[in-house]
Amino acid sequence: MHLQSPALRELAAQADSRAFWARIQAHGTPLVEPDPQGDPRYRLVTFLWRDGGGDSADAHVLALLHTVTDKDRHAGDLTPHLMRRVPGTDVWALSHRLRADHRASYQFHVSRDTPRTDRAAWLHVLDTAVPDPLALGAVLPARDGRSPASVLALPDAPPQPWVARREGVARGERGEAVVDGRRVSMHRPAGGGVPQAVVVLFDGEVWGPVLDFGTSMDNLLADGRVPPTVTLMVHTMGRDRRMADLSCSEEFVDWLADVLLPWAARTYGTPGDPARTVVAGQSAGGLTAAFAGFRRPERFGLVLSQSGSFWWPDGTESDVGSEWLTRQYARHERRPVRFHLEVGLQEWMLLPQNRHLRDVLRARGYDVTYDEFNGGHDYACWRGGLAAGLAGLLGPSPAC
Repeated sequence: MHLQSPALRELAAQADSRAFWARIQAHGTPLVEPDPQGDPRYRLVTFLWRDGGGDSADAHVLALLHTVTDKDRHAGDLTPHLMRRVPGTDVWALSHRLRADHRASYQFHVSRDTPRTDRAAWLHVLDTAVPDPLALGAVLPARDGRSPASVLALPDAPPQPWVARREGVARGERGEAVVDGRRVSMHRPAGGGVPQAVVVLFDGEVWGPVLDFGTSMDNLLADGRVPPTVTLMVHTMGRDRRMADLSCSEEFVDWLADVLLPWAARTYGTPGDPARTVVAGQSAGGLTAAFAGFRRPERFGLVLSQSGSFWWPDGTESDVGSEWLTRQYARHERRPVRFHLEVGLQEWMLLPQNRHLRDVLRARGYDVTYDEFNGGHDYACWRGGLAAGLAGLLGPSPAC
């Protein structure tokens, strides 16, 4: 076994995992060491697992690094993500050379069976994977019946100052409502008063009760980065309904504009000004947020799209069938809409299409801010980017 990590070479030479593991427990995991090639822009990141003294010499331990693992799974090969047992020890390890600004969620999966890449086997892996018990970083809460995930954030990863709950920051009101048959999680700023902005956010069953995005809104308001804002987190109504609603559905966008926003105005006094109304989403939700700005710009004047699925539809790779929404923006007159787009550098299936939409929008004269983060299709990245994007769209201008 070739060991790039100096710490692992020391472990192999001593063959005493107890002392090594005591140090690891004191400092946390994964190991982050200087780049073996001497490039300060990179780090050597070593994920570690210990079998706890059991007989697991024949076990298969996978280190599941979000999106990075997915890429090789789609290629039919998970071998690069199998951890190896350090000779003479009960410690399993896998090293990745990563850019120093990388952020990703990760988990471990331990099995006696050789990992397969078919859908059923992969879903089982995801359902039974576990977080890193010694993780240094934050944790993504459990969702979809799966375990929590650990979060790796290397030293140069973009800061996420609004994610964690802060002592001394007033907590806004949280609640749920059923609006015309759809469940919506709601966040109102502390202190009451008339809201000055409204955010419509898709996949509300994650952003509301699981990730508690209201905490980010509380922190943004406390820092003066957004005005008093009501956040409406629209729940997905099952996988099939999500796919129907979040694929440029005119019916769904019209419901948002003609039912949800008027309900919020009556219930909470939210403004009707499109320049103070954000529609936001991730993946297919990012696609639909951009579609809402195209179809109903008189209601949605601010679009926040993260990792938007702008390849849609997936019937062909010809110019006739792919990137439909981008072509609509290219062909039609400019709408009075501002955009914040972001996408991960690890999102090999989305990066070109997001760059293409950015270029088309700018060529058409739209106001667009655009960011690329070094990560993947991952809530660990999105939750920080969502808060920062809202601060940019709703906050005071740099001149203020």
